[in-house]
Amino acid sequence: MRPFWLALAFLTTFPVPRLGEVRPGEMRSASAFYPVAGYCLGGVLALAAWLTQALPDGLQGALLLALWLGLTGMLHLDGLLDCADALLAMKPPGDRLKILSDVHLGSFAFGVGFAHLLLKWQLLAWGPSPWLLLVLPAIVRFVLLVPMNFYPAARPEGLGARSREGRIGLALLFALPALALFPWQALAVLLAMLLLARWAAGRLGGGLSGDVYGALIEVGESAGLLMGVLLGAG
Repeated sequence: MRPFWLALAFLTTFPVPRLGEVRPGEMRSASAFYPVAGYCLGGVLALAAWLTQALPDGLQGALLLALWLGLTGMLHLDGLLDCADALLAMKPPGDRLKILSDVHLGSFAFGVGFAHLLLKWQLLAWGPSPWLLLVLPAIVRFVLLVPMNFYPAARPEGLGARSREGRIGLALLFALPALALFPWQALAVLLAMLLLARWAAGRLGGGLSGDVYGALIEVGESAGLLMGVLLGAG
């Protein structure tokens, strides 16, 4: 169970047993359980959507967004904000990596963060299926393993670098029910995350960092919700 607990602790704020020091290779093993951690997150979101279905759409969307941010500790949002400042800066790749390490936020972070949260709130206010909310986090966290393992680490240190080259085959097994249930949403997630990963790698000298992984998750979730809206409208 230790790899699962590590994945849950890495990706969410759910309580986990005391894990102590992370040993070499353990984060790679934990990456196989990213989809399972996604199901845990999605289960809470789906239950919350069902319990709040009688509320006005805008209010329900705001509550679901706040819950989503709380359950992830805003870790992925923080990565998106840091990436906005770094990747949009007219600087060489080395300077962009330094910006990623800066705890301060600039105008790019505020602009991108506001637009992203506004979009995600509107997509949640549309009232996506609880089934989509259940499986979307699992889809996104499985797809994350593709760019995570395809691109090298932009920096050799950190949990992001230590999580690469995980057991993607086992992760696929866990994610198969979600992929089969919402294939078009999964395709939208894959395309959005791969396009962002390619652009980010080009801006950072060929590799990806943990902040980029967080940004990929945020963009992937919004892409999946958007595809759900488009299919529902059709």
